[in-house]
Amino acid sequence: MKRYIFSILVVALLFVVYKNTSKGKMMTNHVKGVVTNAITDPDYIYKDGDSISVRVIVPEGYKRVKHAPGSFQEYLRNYKLKPYGSKIINYDNSEYFAQDWHDAVLEVPVPNNGLQQCADALMRMRSEYLWDQNRKDEIGFNFTSGHYCSWKKYALGYRPKISGNKVTFHKVASPNHSKSNFYKYLNLIYMYAGTLSMYHELEKVPVSEIKIGDMLVKPGSPGHIEIIVDEVINQQGDKMYLLAQGNTPAQSVCLLKNFEDTSISPWYKFNENEPVYTPSYYFDKAEFIRFK
Repeated sequence: MKRYIFSILVVALLFVVYKNTSKGKMMTNHVKGVVTNAITDPDYIYKDGDSISVRVIVPEGYKRVKHAPGSFQEYLRNYKLKPYGSKIINYDNSEYFAQDWHDAVLEVPVPNNGLQQCADALMRMRSEYLWDQNRKDEIGFNFTSGHYCSWKKYALGYRPKISGNKVTFHKVASPNHSKSNFYKYLNLIYMYAGTLSMYHELEKVPVSEIKIGDMLVKPGSPGHIEIIVDEVINQQGDKMYLLAQGNTPAQSVCLLKNFEDTSISPWYKFNENEPVYTPSYYFDKAEFIRFK
């Protein structure tokens, strides 16, 4: 009788595990990880935390890597979050099919035009940081064609004329340095820049040198990109990181869980040229780029 009851409990547990993984993705690995660690895994999430640095707890033996006040690193680390349990919402206000991949949703508005996808969300975060720091003249990105499009020129009224891979800029509008015009500029960037253009434009960073603000990337059309939003280090110099992503379709930016090593989730460790598994994407190697 006891053996019968035990068997029923095991089956019930496996069912719950399957139900709470995204469509049973990587079922064998995830069931194995969740069942093995269901009791022993530490919980690094403080549900009342309203920013990344407060929501996610530092593992024992580690401390947060220090960065200068006002830096992009501190900006991301202290990024505001929606209340715990908030869902990932698509641009059309529908719920994303996978709601078990994240531990937090960042306060990044999602336009209803569907343009702000994975790379676009990160370019927005970088651009808003530069705007807030009064470094507006540094806002600019390459189109996939390789042509540079700056906020400075856009604000002065210059617009691109695009014919195939040929791009020229012409002054066709009145100067407008407003915040609303800034977001129109970003919509233009979303249309003509992306993961591939960022990969070719930006500096490549070895794993040994990565920090907050660097982006894990798989260039392509489509490719994918995720950004480091926090980092910790121990006395041996070992580091761990947090990853956030936008996605396709355009949707909420979220802080990702680590299904491959639930014992440290949502923290991640990276090794040069080794693959990285995140809930929504498989990167065949750990390759990073850095904003200018």
